[in-house]
Amino acid sequence: MSLVCAISNEVPEHPCVSPVSNQVFERRLIEKYIAENGVDPMNSQPLSEEQLIDIKVSHPIRPKAPSSTSIPAILKALQDEWDAVMLHSFTLRQQLQTTRQELSHALYQHDAACRVIARLTKEVTAAREALATLKPQAGLVAPQSMPASQLAGAGGEPMEVSVQVGMTPEIIQKLQDKATVLTTERKKVRCSFKKMSGLHSASVPGILCMDLCPSDTNKVLTGGADKNVVVFDKKEEQIIATLKGHTKKVTSVIYHPSQSVVFSASPDSTIRVWSVTGGNCIQVVRAHEASVTGLSLHATGDYLLSSSEDQYWAFSDIQTGQVLTKVTDEAAGVALTCAQFHPDGLIFGTGTADSQIKIWDLKEHTNVANFPGHSGPVTSIAFSENGYYLATGAQDSSVKLWDLRKLKNFKTIALDNNYEVKSLVFDQSGTYLAVGGSDIRVYICKQWSEVLNFSDHSGLVTGLAFGDNAQFLSSAGMDRSLKFYSL
Repeated sequence: MSLVCAISNEVPEHPCVSPVSNQVFERRLIEKYIAENGVDPMNSQPLSEEQLIDIKVSHPIRPKAPSSTSIPAILKALQDEWDAVMLHSFTLRQQLQTTRQELSHALYQHDAACRVIARLTKEVTAAREALATLKPQAGLVAPQSMPASQLAGAGGEPMEVSVQVGMTPEIIQKLQDKATVLTTERKKVRCSFKKMSGLHSASVPGILCMDLCPSDTNKVLTGGADKNVVVFDKKEEQIIATLKGHTKKVTSVIYHPSQSVVFSASPDSTIRVWSVTGGNCIQVVRAHEASVTGLSLHATGDYLLSSSEDQYWAFSDIQTGQVLTKVTDEAAGVALTCAQFHPDGLIFGTGTADSQIKIWDLKEHTNVANFPGHSGPVTSIAFSENGYYLATGAQDSSVKLWDLRKLKNFKTIALDNNYEVKSLVFDQSGTYLAVGGSDIRVYICKQWSEVLNFSDHSGLVTGLAFGDNAQFLSSAGMDRSLKFYSL
């Protein structure tokens, strides 16, 4: 049996054994390695020359070292060079193995880091989307305020107020508290219909707007081209009150959720507050100098948002009748066509005559986002109850859906040519979106596919409202009729 050096893989002339690794080495090679590294080349354990154990083998006696000019001297030089090459090759093999192990470990760490980064990115995106639900993350235009004058009535005349007094910290805190409550409370098709007509004057036909009482959806509020506001009881099929006072047609109406009070707006530049039980106007708010085009009640039930062709939106206190703030976007300089509060009440949207949808921060009075895309004046906007989506309609025969978390249009519903969108409304559960205009179309949310279509009105459909849990859909039109569809 021949011995083989673990470094050079050749038969050693002077073999020795390392007691650390029990491997056989050529003595001159292992001594050089120990002198350079001080460890055993096989397992990197500390090793000294004194620990090496010689192995006695029979071999010829080597001659004395010849001179460098002889052939033996050349062979000796070649042997020394070969030894050096073997030591270097062995060192390179060890370094290669170590490098492979380090590379494997680095690749594993990189893969783990990529997974962690992907998870964190997903969490950051979700957090940003949740934040965008409450407040879009963009600031554009600073508000401009316009003073107004206060007109006080006496005796039986309603009070007319238009003094801008500003939003106090108490009001801002009240808005914030209500938004917090609403946010924490976020969370159901067969068909028949019932028709009611003759609510408004036949000489000036047309119901231009409608709303349902949130606490009793049997009570229906309508505003007509005959300048009147009518409160109708669907269950009893009779008119509760006919409210007269506007000097022009009534284009917006709202029923208070907890009080026997309704609100109306008109191109006569006034907003009127009516008592249903008393059947009279209890207050007139003059917040604008031109036609009032939009009206929305804050979730607290204490404040009104209004928009106007005078390019301003106003925020008014219904308890005192005071205009708290009044703002315009001077850079745009166009009339506002509609307005609607976000369900949480801290932001709201307005539509403009130049096809823009603007999102405003109520507390800061700033325009925080713009949604371009329509090609005609915006006629109606509606927020979904969960606060994630905004539906908008315009005179371009289309309905656009906007994601408020990502601030972008994710769906456009193209309607028939010359289709006039007059009203948009989501049901309270956020399951359906109803579109009123040339006819009535009901879409199921998320899929945004049409599930119902009603063409019973003989005129344009100007108002829509869902009953409790979307049990029915009510509509009003220019044919002076109310219709109730059981869903």
